Amino acid sequence: MHAPTGTFPQRVAIAIHDQRLQAALNHASGGFVHKRAAQVAALPEFEALRERARAVKEHVLAHLDGYLERYEAEVIRQGGQVHWAADAEQAQQIILGICRQANAKTITKGKSMVSEEIGLNAVLEAEGYRVVETDLGEYIIQLAKEPPSHIIVPAVHKTKAQVGDLFDEHHRPLGYTRHLTEVGEMVNEAREVLREHYFKADVGITGGNFLIAETGSSIIVTNEGNGDLTQTLARVHIVTSGIERVVPTLDDALTFLRLLARSATGQETETYTTVSTGPRRTDDLDGPQEYHVVLVDNGRSKMLGGPFREMLRCIRCGACLNHCPVYTSIGGHAYGWVYPGPMGSVLTPLINGIDQAYDLPNACTLNGRCQSVCPVKIPLPGLLREIRRQQFSTGLTPGVTRLALQVWAWVAQRAPIYHALMRLGIPLLHRLGRRRGHLSWLPMAAGWTDTRDLPAPQGGTFQQAWKARQGAQR
Repeated sequence: MHAPTGTFPQRVAIAIHDQRLQAALNHASGGFVHKRAAQVAALPEFEALRERARAVKEHVLAHLDGYLERYEAEVIRQGGQVHWAADAEQAQQIILGICRQANAKTITKGKSMVSEEIGLNAVLEAEGYRVVETDLGEYIIQLAKEPPSHIIVPAVHKTKAQVGDLFDEHHRPLGYTRHLTEVGEMVNEAREVLREHYFKADVGITGGNFLIAETGSSIIVTNEGNGDLTQTLARVHIVTSGIERVVPTLDDALTFLRLLARSATGQETETYTTVSTGPRRTDDLDGPQEYHVVLVDNGRSKMLGGPFREMLRCIRCGACLNHCPVYTSIGGHAYGWVYPGPMGSVLTPLINGIDQAYDLPNACTLNGRCQSVCPVKIPLPGLLREIRRQQFSTGLTPGVTRLALQVWAWVAQRAPIYHALMRLGIPLLHRLGRRRGHLSWLPMAAGWTDTRDLPAPQGGTFQQAWKARQGAQR
């Protein structure tokens, strides 16, 4: 799999001028937004559900150790095994050990962001295992040797024509000779190709949308049914999940399920919601012989005890991506890692280090749209500001930027000076942009105006306009 290369500004420049990418993003983004809005409007209790989900998550995070211990005990009681991984490397080694013990050759995978986070596929393939992604979007990007660009729709950056070309290249040696142009045909062909792998698989790996403490169950949601086949047909089922995905009861999980599909894809519910509890029983018709859960920390405990605890409420719905003007302009690969968009701009620095992802929190416009649509009410703009503050206080912010911010702070805290400068600057900007109504170039702001226009001020400051209005009303 080829990870994005170059710096963040370089990746952004490439993305903005990639016409195919822009076409794919434009096609997808509006649909998600409108479908979500329709579902929210049709559910009067949506805001009440958001508040309840937030409260449940906060309760769990306050008692996370207890709920994880209860979950582990229930998994064991049901015949499964729980493995604890402090970081990505330990998680990789645990899963490798399970696969070796199973004498596995073929491994099927349902969509799992945690497996992407720990770089699992590359490790398994390096050991000689045949790894097959069964989610259609993940399968497409596996063929393309690319990472996902969206946490819900991994191949959202691909056009229909690009997918057709990929299928030509990889399916023709399997006997599929017709060039496909319709989505339905592509889905059917992928289904036929993947079918044999389900029956060959020794190990099936899935994620876990929710882990139920009271029953030791894991829940996955899919639209294709691939997750069901992955976890029931293989001899060994491995669930990979972050430690924060546990919820107290099945009733609590239902609250999140009512929010998840509506927020993610604008559906009332996903096509398949599957609850798995341990390995196959004696009288079961199908199911795995072994059931393993790998609980991954990878920086989450550190988040739990600090100012970013609220980020652990995230249910990975992708709503913040779909509504983010930055993400919908540059796509996911520009972010450089597994988690893109607003949630990724928080998670990536926290997991990989704020010095390793400096640009991500600083790319946000802080418009607040992500927070307004988050089903568990995560204050993403506030968390991004906190990362910026930490970058500034630890000296990571470039010298020129630090100086500019210090000057701005000094001016902003002195109202007479601030208002005087605004009375000089705003009329000047108004005159510069009055012919077209906008500014396409600003000194020391070429990075902003290179790809967008800045609306020109109307000619006076807000205070001046307010005073004029008040005078007119007297």
